[in-house]
Amino acid sequence: MSVSGSLGGSGRLGGRGLEQDGTIAREGALSRVAEPFVPVVEAARARITETFDDARLHSAYLYGSIPRGAALPGVSDLDLLLALRREPTEADRADAKAIEAAVDRSFAQIDGVGILLSSTHTLLGEPERHDGGFFVACLCTPLLGSDLAARLPRYRPTALLARETNGDLSLALPRWRHRAAEAATDADRKTLSRHAARKLVRTGFTLIMPRWGGWTSDLGESAALFGRYYPDRADQMRVAAVTGRTPSADPAVLGMLIEDLGPWLAAAYTAVHGERAPRP
Repeated sequence: MSVSGSLGGSGRLGGRGLEQDGTIAREGALSRVAEPFVPVVEAARARITETFDDARLHSAYLYGSIPRGAALPGVSDLDLLLALRREPTEADRADAKAIEAAVDRSFAQIDGVGILLSSTHTLLGEPERHDGGFFVACLCTPLLGSDLAARLPRYRPTALLARETNGDLSLALPRWRHRAAEAATDADRKTLSRHAARKLVRTGFTLIMPRWGGWTSDLGESAALFGRYYPDRADQMRVAAVTGRTPSADPAVLGMLIEDLGPWLAAAYTAVHGERAPRP
C-alpha cells in the first residue's frame, strides 16, 4: 500500500485544531507525508512488518512532523510508536533499535529515527486515558494494524487533558539537571537542549490550552500562543521553540531552560492544573 494514497485526515477546523463538535482533530495523515519522506515511511513499514509478526505487534503509528506535513529534509527525524500485544521486552527493544539504525542509515533526508514501544493494555488503560490514549487518538497516524483510536474517547482541550499530558514537569527537572551536569560534549548538550526545550514549549502550550480552546503541536505557534497569556515569559518561550527545532550547545541557553523557565513553569502549571496522577 502506498503512503500517499492510504489514509485521509480530518484536518483542523476553525484554525484551532478542532472538529466541528469541538473535539481535537487527529493532526496527521499519511496523505500529508511529503514526497521526500514517502520512501522512508515505506521502508519503516517494511522493516516493522519483517521484524514484528502479528503475535507481537498489534499496530504501528507515525507521529511528529512527517505525518503533519511539516518535516524538513535533512533536519526532521522519523518518529514511530509500536503498540505491542504484551508489555515490551528487552528483545522487543533490541529489534526496535535495529530498525531505527537500519532506516536511519538508509536515508539522508532524515536526521534520526525514534521508535516508542508500549502495550495495548497500557495505552488503553485508565491511567493513560488522557496521556498515552490521547497521544494515539489525536497525535498518531495509523501505519499498520487495527487503529486503537476506535477504542478511545474523543478528546477536548480541557484542564484534565492539560494535567495528565504535561503535569509532570517537576519530575523532569531533576533528571535534566543531572544530565546537564554529566554532559561532556556539545552533542550531549544539544541532545538535552532539544529534549528539554520541546517539553517546555508543549507544557507552556497546554498550560494555556483550555483558555485558548484548541490544539496545536507546532512549536512556534505554541510559543506565540503562550506569550499572549504570559508576556513576561514570551521571549524565553520563543527561545525554547527555536531550540526545540535547532538545538543549542550554549550552556547559557541550557541554564535558562532548566534553571529559570523550567522551575517557573512547573510551579505555574501545578498552581493552574495540578500535578499529573501517579503512574504505576
